[in-house]
Amino acid sequence: MSIPSRVQLIDVGPRDGLQNEKLPVPAAVKIELVHRLQAAGLQEIEVTSYVSPKWVPQMADNHEVMGGIARQQGVAYSVLTPNLKGFEAAVPDRPDEIVVFGSASEAFSQRNINCSIAESIERFAPVVQAALAAGIRVRGAMSCTVGCPYEGDIAPERVAYLASLLKGIGVQRVDVADTIGVGTPLRVQRALEATLQHFGIDDVSGHFHDTYGQALSNTLAAMQLGVWNFQASIAGLGGCPYAKGATGNVATEDVVYMLQGMGIETGIDLDKLIDAGAYISGFLGRAPASRVAVALLNKRAAATA
Repeated sequence: MSIPSRVQLIDVGPRDGLQNEKLPVPAAVKIELVHRLQAAGLQEIEVTSYVSPKWVPQMADNHEVMGGIARQQGVAYSVLTPNLKGFEAAVPDRPDEIVVFGSASEAFSQRNINCSIAESIERFAPVVQAALAAGIRVRGAMSCTVGCPYEGDIAPERVAYLASLLKGIGVQRVDVADTIGVGTPLRVQRALEATLQHFGIDDVSGHFHDTYGQALSNTLAAMQLGVWNFQASIAGLGGCPYAKGATGNVATEDVVYMLQGMGIETGIDLDKLIDAGAYISGFLGRAPASRVAVALLNKRAAATA
């Protein structure tokens, strides 16, 4: 059991966090959020997606957002490209990494993208090949690796199967996602171990939702296996539109607070991170879904009262 001394976080708030918000978020607000995240020390940010605006209208401004970012050296900007058309649209905007996705649940795959797991991989193969040929890194998001809203528990063998398919088409690293937030530490470790049959420890990241309040415990359980890369969402933004009751991603602020308390280096300024969360939460008209952020913002207010 070797917990890493440094953890790198990917903030998925600008894309995964905002994509299902009903309130339209202007490109200028998204750009400012990215600027605040990178100013806080985030070195990987998932910015937007290239999908049909008919299905995800919130991401219709992808070109404007990517073009408006003042890029910072040492920061990687990733985008979701679910098909070749989306990838071709993304290329002029110079993403550092593209993301394709697949589910460990057949039922979820059918409900989400209207095809089987195997068919989804066939769709993604030309996208991956085109990205690699263009010198763009490729990450695979593996959803429902612990539980599914339609199938229930997901066996580790299903996770290993998906990981093997993604590896087979050239995906370079993968996210192990507890999409509906039902995972507990041992179950998450089993999903990670299944993935590690096909990807090295440096190419696996954890992506945990906090529906049942288990995301931080699951993060620690993943670190006990040596995982050092995780995804989180500023202010706890996000959710799963195909899973009733599933709440957002674990808040980046909460993860950073835990890691700093453990003496684990992140390179992130927690105060600036909290300001970034307060910024986007203020625009959306609600408090951050981060207990750490709320507690420290209240502490600040009390100190200046």
